[in-house]
Amino acid sequence: MLSTSKLWRKAAIIAGGTALVAGAMASPAQAATIDVVYDVNGTTHINSTNSDIAIGPATMYSFVETDGSFTGDMALPGTRTRFELMGFIPVTANVNFEPTGPTTGVVSRDPNDRTKRILNSTSNYYVRLSNIAVVGFPLFAGSNCRTSSPVSIAANTPAGENFNITVGGRLTGTYSIGNFQNCGLNTWLINSIIPGSGNTIELNLTNGRLQ
Repeated sequence: MLSTSKLWRKAAIIAGGTALVAGAMASPAQAATIDVVYDVNGTTHINSTNSDIAIGPATMYSFVETDGSFTGDMALPGTRTRFELMGFIPVTANVNFEPTGPTTGVVSRDPNDRTKRILNSTSNYYVRLSNIAVVGFPLFAGSNCRTSSPVSIAANTPAGENFNITVGGRLTGTYSIGNFQNCGLNTWLINSIIPGSGNTIELNLTNGRLQ
């Protein structure tokens, strides 16, 4: 028969082993910070000019903390847009989105479907315009023509969809663009055309790779 002290030691060993197994079986989100790299592609629709701008291809380097806090770094490549002023005057411009800091957000359970996760995120960018041309003629807006303040863009998992931390997911949102500055004599013209609300964005985070 085992002594009382030996019984206690045996119970402690069993309890310790059970804790180790439970820890090993815990989900990654519960066990430690997850570092994930995503491929990003998408589009944004500018309401005031009724034009679309391609976003990406880009790479987001992100990590998710144990409490669901999400942080991502993503540099967007420059792109070019075209729209028609007053419905018939062609305008083209280079567009750059310059981040003021990381994308931040929270990954959480969908309150309407606990089997799914959602990501609510916010990014802040200055929007810079260059090489603006109207009917092919340059406007000479300079190299420092950008929004006076950063544009805050919320991009969230659409209702009913799932964001898989290790795979990715689709994000959508709406945002407003404020006035531009340092665009030379054309500042007033640009501010009469582009700023406004009702702009939309869709981002696809795909090919998640654990680091």
